[in-house]
Amino acid sequence: MASQLTTSTHPRREPVRLLQQPVISLKGVGPERAALLSRLDIRTVADLLLHRPRRYEDRRHFRSIAQLELHQSALVRGTIVAMGTKYFRQRARSIFEIVLEDGTGRLHCNWWNLPFMENYFQRGDQVVVFGKLKNLRPRTIDHPETEVIEGGEEEFVHFNRVTPVYPLTEGVTQRWLRGLIWRTLPQALPEVAEPHPGLVLEFPPGRRLPSRAEAIRLLHFPNEPAQAEMAVRRLALDEFLDLQVLIQTRRRNFESKAKALPCGGNNRLIKPFLAQLGFKLTNDQAQVLREMRADLSGAHPMRRLLQGDVGAGKTVVAACCALMVLESGYHVALMAPTEILAEQHYRNFSRWLAPQGIPVELRTGSFKTTRPQGPEGAPGITIGTHALLTEGFELPRLGLVVIDEQHKFGVGQREQLLRKGVYPHLLVMTATPIPRTLGLTLYGDLDVSIIPGLPPGRGRLSTFVRTPEHLPKVWDFVRSKLKEGRQAYIVYPRVEESDQLTKAVKKEFDTVQKEIQPHRAALLHGQMKAADKDQVMADFRANRVQALVATSLIEVGVDVPNATMMLIDNANSFGLAQLHQLRGRIGRGAHDSHCILVSRAVTPESRERLKILAESNDGFKIAEADMQLRGPGELLGQQQSGMPPLKFGNLVTDAPLIHHARELARSIPK
Repeated sequence: MASQLTTSTHPRREPVRLLQQPVISLKGVGPERAALLSRLDIRTVADLLLHRPRRYEDRRHFRSIAQLELHQSALVRGTIVAMGTKYFRQRARSIFEIVLEDGTGRLHCNWWNLPFMENYFQRGDQVVVFGKLKNLRPRTIDHPETEVIEGGEEEFVHFNRVTPVYPLTEGVTQRWLRGLIWRTLPQALPEVAEPHPGLVLEFPPGRRLPSRAEAIRLLHFPNEPAQAEMAVRRLALDEFLDLQVLIQTRRRNFESKAKALPCGGNNRLIKPFLAQLGFKLTNDQAQVLREMRADLSGAHPMRRLLQGDVGAGKTVVAACCALMVLESGYHVALMAPTEILAEQHYRNFSRWLAPQGIPVELRTGSFKTTRPQGPEGAPGITIGTHALLTEGFELPRLGLVVIDEQHKFGVGQREQLLRKGVYPHLLVMTATPIPRTLGLTLYGDLDVSIIPGLPPGRGRLSTFVRTPEHLPKVWDFVRSKLKEGRQAYIVYPRVEESDQLTKAVKKEFDTVQKEIQPHRAALLHGQMKAADKDQVMADFRANRVQALVATSLIEVGVDVPNATMMLIDNANSFGLAQLHQLRGRIGRGAHDSHCILVSRAVTPESRERLKILAESNDGFKIAEADMQLRGPGELLGQQQSGMPPLKFGNLVTDAPLIHHARELARSIPK
């Protein structure tokens, strides 16, 4: 009776599912190995099951050593007949070598400066080797992947099959990790559930994907390479689907809580503004404004991303959007990533809005204007940098937040500024065109507007790639343009020299000054005081300085229509999207412009990158190419974006899968 009472008063706890248990709970995984696995981000059994192989070896088809071809990767097996370590330069350098024999020939495998490799092999061991043949006489592979063949009941796990090869860390071998996963799968797979049980998963349409449990099994031990590809596709779809459900749920939750401020405006400020501009908005700009007015008049706060290539006229559109909000009696805050860009916006907005008596303020880390006199409490616009995020800054009746060059800010910073008001409208702008896949994932909770073309009346912009040997001719060309009255940007990657290959502005400034005589050059970089930077920019705008010798600090926010020349030295040090942004500082006036990329790169890949820029001025094409070359993490920064890391999805190649996931997410019952 007592035991029954005890049972009834203490309900039995549900056992922890195997998938949720730490890997140390598995047989053969002690504290030391658990610590090593954590370096691979494997902490739970679920993590182990989702540890993605980096490639597969078809171990049904070995090559003999005699069949190996120069510079071709191949899989061979043989017996170690000799091994040893040689030391050079008073033991400062070493080479460890094993020699394999398979009856058809001998293969030398070398590891440079890794003498501890000697501990992993013994003469007489049977070894599997994967690598690329470097020499034929003798046949040699440097730093191959190897695995010692051991007998036993698990032999079929490692050989005579399509075998997974995993990312490793020191102290963890392929054989041990592969065996651990093989033993764990039968216990763990029954617990693997479908994330969305009612959903039929097909891709492409009509081709049924395996269940999640089956996909995990095929990920590790496929019968054919195509099964592994299908497994990755299914697991990638799960990742994208989770992401799209999260994005759409977040948007729905936001819209259920947030009531929009009525900011559609009445045209009393926009009409005179457009009349005094001196040019007409393009059809694309007008269309984007119609979209924004509908948002500002709608039931939910605007959440819109405005994309447009460098010089497409986004700032004027943002000004019109701000005027609608000001007409409605609300304040506007505009945040920019650099003081130079904030000051540029301040000058433009002051020039545009001052005639109508609209207060325009500037707040940066080093400068703050006094609020212009106007009617007490009159709505105005405050422009600033990260200084707008400080606790001391408050803006009553905040109706609109505009964030320029939004990829320079983290998601948290965006939210921090929005919290200065009560669900204000949000407009984020970028001149770094966003590849479609990133737009669907990174900014999936924003509506997107695009200004595809440039305003009329712009001169042609041409880009050329040159080597250092061409510099004398390049300087002749720069001098000829300065003589015509034009101005130039001379860009270097660094402020100060860090190595002999990379040029720096401080060291090169005197050289530039001599090259362009009798014209004047000025120096601009991030280590200068704000007042000195302001003076240099004022001199350049007024053409008191003809050449600006600068770092990538000028990437955004510098608008001098008379500057038609840009020389970027060490161009191979910059990403494609950044080079495109830099190039956007010229071609802003009626004169033809020229961008010259001086490359010291010797690899075909580096030359190919710069060739893309020389052949296209289309920022969207360049952004797609940049993402394919460098990957999405490099392009926008995983931490800045707030995007979860993807193990299976590929933002470079999986656009159709992301579109499919978006549609599937919409079909899930709310």
